[in-house]
Amino acid sequence: MCQLLGMNCNTPTDIVFSFEGFRCRGGLTDSHADGFGIGFFEDKGVRLFHDDKASATSPVADLVRNYPIQSKNVIAHIRKATQGPILLANTHPFMREMWGQYWLFAHNGNLKGFQPREGQYYRTVGTTDSEAAFCYLLETLRQKFDHAPSLEQIFAEVNLIAQELRQYGLLNFLLSNGEWLIAHTGSLLHYIVRKAPFGEAKLVDDDVQIDFASVTTPNDRVAVIATLPLTDNENWQQLAVNELALFQDGEIVLRRTPDNPYYPTEAQGLAMARHAV
Repeated sequence: MCQLLGMNCNTPTDIVFSFEGFRCRGGLTDSHADGFGIGFFEDKGVRLFHDDKASATSPVADLVRNYPIQSKNVIAHIRKATQGPILLANTHPFMREMWGQYWLFAHNGNLKGFQPREGQYYRTVGTTDSEAAFCYLLETLRQKFDHAPSLEQIFAEVNLIAQELRQYGLLNFLLSNGEWLIAHTGSLLHYIVRKAPFGEAKLVDDDVQIDFASVTTPNDRVAVIATLPLTDNENWQQLAVNELALFQDGEIVLRRTPDNPYYPTEAQGLAMARHAV
């Protein structure tokens, strides 16, 4: 199963601490060694880094670690290939333009038999079900709205598209246009909102810890979303299966939770992923 990492903040923040633990899962503490990518929004621009090599040993990942880019919205992905060979064109996150904004998307799962018709505005470059899902999502939104609709309308439409896509299989994804970040859970996604009073955090995957009080201000608010918790001394929350949440300025502002929410254990979530392959 691939793994996802996202960050949404109310002030530009670097993701070096979380990324350092996350990248270890790409070939060191876990087996996701088929490439990685990370995208940082900066105003209207995006810094996007991809490598088809394992993130744990990638020189590109070293560059990201040593270049503490500050951003309000970040999406990262480490890949364990299901559909599509190990190629640079198949690494996430994928980026497209819509309504004068860049959009980023990363997916964890497997959409079997998903073969949408070629879009008028958006077409795949690589050969993954993930990029096909992203293009389909944007195509659907673009066909319905000539100009950017309200946040509530976008959220409602993404929820409908997610309902359609998950009929094909496992669907965990992160989506952002630089103003907000949407997370959808098909099996496992966790999040934490860090705000004052800030404390210490210790990574699960590396012997690294940080005192956030020394690198933040009392007004900072940072939401981190990950497939599995990145630290072992903080109170991570879990999103329910088939839940959709929109983060803005470091907190959840819109949410669709199933009537009977299911929160699988790590073992159950990994079993769901194996079954989806």
